Amino acid sequence: MQTLPRTVTPAPQPPRRRRRAAPGARLWEASPLTYLALVIGSILSVFPIVWSFIIASRDNSAVYEMPPTPGGKLFENIDRMLANEDAAFLYGLVNSAVVSSVVTISVIFFSTLAGFAFAKLRFRGSNALLLVIILTMMVPTQLGIIPLYLMMVELGWTGTLQAVIVPFLVQGFGVFMMRQYAMSAVSDELIEAARLDGCSTWRVYWNVVLPALRPAAAVLGLLTFMQTWNEFLWPFVVLTPDTPTVQYSLKILSSGLYQTDYVALFAGTALATLPLLIVFIIFGRQIIGGIMEGAVKS
Repeated sequence: MQTLPRTVTPAPQPPRRRRRAAPGARLWEASPLTYLALVIGSILSVFPIVWSFIIASRDNSAVYEMPPTPGGKLFENIDRMLANEDAAFLYGLVNSAVVSSVVTISVIFFSTLAGFAFAKLRFRGSNALLLVIILTMMVPTQLGIIPLYLMMVELGWTGTLQAVIVPFLVQGFGVFMMRQYAMSAVSDELIEAARLDGCSTWRVYWNVVLPALRPAAAVLGLLTFMQTWNEFLWPFVVLTPDTPTVQYSLKILSSGLYQTDYVALFAGTALATLPLLIVFIIFGRQIIGGIMEGAVKS
């Protein structure tokens, strides 16, 4: 008698449970409210720039129109603004570019050098010096204008670009920022390895520390350039209309004899904003990429 093969039925499998997402992963998910906040913030940030270009393309009779509509007189108004010899806008634009570039390079160099010293070198009085630097950050700029102006008078620098460059070559905020970043971004083992290879202190700074501080130095450079470019009070005190910065030139444009030429003022404001936008467009991706690179390394 032939026996049939026995079929084995597989045992029922329990239903698979869905893996729950880690609690920390939800923090990286953008909700619709997040996108809404980003859109509102972007509109509020871009609106003043768009408003400046729109007013610069109209005439003075359309300044108070709501809503503003663009016109076709932008280049005509820019030519009229540049033709104002009292404002010397192009000269002020060049002066601001020189001052901002020199101050930015100097702040990055001295801040990274001093930050490396405070973070990784051992010397007597380091804590006291760091405390003094922090205290300088707490003093408002307005309190030092009068003694600083008297110093510029004694040096004979009033009305010259040295007066707006030299006092800001080193900033306490930059030193403190680089010191905090160097403590976490540069390891002691890396410096010791460079010492064993025969590197001097300067070479350790230049070849080891400075490349590690590049992300924070890029952010500091952008902030310093923007702050120096937008500085108005100190250049207005120490400079003259013969050697203006771009903010000083805008002040001259706003002080008309009988009435303010708002169209020329907004045309100058739009031109004064363009260098900052160009700098951010060119170096913004590198700065953000450097920040992410530094975050991954740390």
